[in-house]
Amino acid sequence: MSKIGYARVSTRHQNLTSQLDMLKEAGCIKIFSEKVSGKKTDRTELENCLEYMRDGDTLVITKLDRLGRTTKQLIELSTELEKRGMDLEIINMNVTTKDPMGKMFFTMMSAFAELEANLMSERTKKGLESARARGRNGGRPGISEDKKAMIKSLYETQQYTGSKIAEMADVSRATVYKVVNESKEME
Repeated sequence: MSKIGYARVSTRHQNLTSQLDMLKEAGCIKIFSEKVSGKKTDRTELENCLEYMRDGDTLVITKLDRLGRTTKQLIELSTELEKRGMDLEIINMNVTTKDPMGKMFFTMMSAFAELEANLMSERTKKGLESARARGRNGGRPGISEDKKAMIKSLYETQQYTGSKIAEMADVSRATVYKVVNESKEME
């Protein structure tokens, strides 16, 4: 009957330290961690964690959204844990599925987590629509025609590598080749 921790952040620029500290403080004997979106179903370290766990163990997470983004994902995982004789503990909510109230609370919170994700997505879409209505498009701004001409000119001299041109033009190497390929297509 061990506590096994799972920590996750969505991007590689985010930091796992606070989650790892909380899981250690909660008494986890082993912690699995990864940097991958919660929307992805293929989460290698979560799978490794579940494979490592045995009957009677408790999966410990710091927050509900670290485990998944949809009610379906969360309930499927909770059901799998229950079938295997394992429990779930959510530190920031002080919830455990060891008792009926904890199970009910987990189900309700799963629904709220999904609602929050859906509302955020809806707000983002409305914001983009509003921006488009004002003549602005989402995404990164394009590069000027002058900069494109400079990139083409530098490339045509065959004196510089793509990386050097990117450095000189203050763009990515991929942008250099995109500009070059666009100009070839136009010829």
